[in-house]
Amino acid sequence: MHRLFRDSPVPRYAQLADLLRQRIARGVWAQGEQLPTLEELVREFEVARVTVRQAVNLLARDGLLSPQQGRGTFVTGRPAQDRWLRLETSLRELAEVYRGDKPKLTLIEDYAATPVLRAADGKPAPRYHFLRRVHSRNDEPYCVISIYLDERIFRMAPRRFRRETVVPVLLDLPKVKIARARQTLAISTADVEIAGHLNIAVNGPVAEVRRVCSAPDGTVLYLGEVTYRGDYIHFEMDLKP
Repeated sequence: MHRLFRDSPVPRYAQLADLLRQRIARGVWAQGEQLPTLEELVREFEVARVTVRQAVNLLARDGLLSPQQGRGTFVTGRPAQDRWLRLETSLRELAEVYRGDKPKLTLIEDYAATPVLRAADGKPAPRYHFLRRVHSRNDEPYCVISIYLDERIFRMAPRRFRRETVVPVLLDLPKVKIARARQTLAISTADVEIAGHLNIAVNGPVAEVRRVCSAPDGTVLYLGEVTYRGDYIHFEMDLKP
């Protein structure tokens, strides 16, 4: 078994298709360029011929590849960049990214739980409500998120918090005062569980984002730990001259 593939609920051909898609997105194979031969791909990834064919057919349905009998397989498109999610640097700008957006939210877990807070985060609330779910757009999952909400905040709009993205709801609640919000980002790779939820290859690139919102007295009102597909994140920042 190739080191890039491990035991996963994601079929091997789907993992391979994701790897090929990433190469096309990075420009390793330009539009109009011919892919390596079937045999070369079989040798590189140490998979069966049928696995390569299935991966190519999957990308052909997405309009990225065109298998041509007797000639080879050619790149005919690049992954759409309109599915990018911008990682904004202010809470209100972040809320606007999601406001009006109605992603499909697949609830995995919903119960009371205690988050692991860092010293710099602030002081814990008496009790938290925990939600863990997968967010999808156009039936394609793009992130797995673990949400810890001060139970008092959660009770203000439990139905909305379960059905909508959290940050816009927080800003809509007049009684909630957010004095401090921080976000950190780290580049990582998908483990078996995350790969299964996001339909990507095990060890595929992901972005791990941690968001903390605190009240004026330092109480942590919201902690969000989000794992995004690497091909869904677009991060820009202005540099001071």
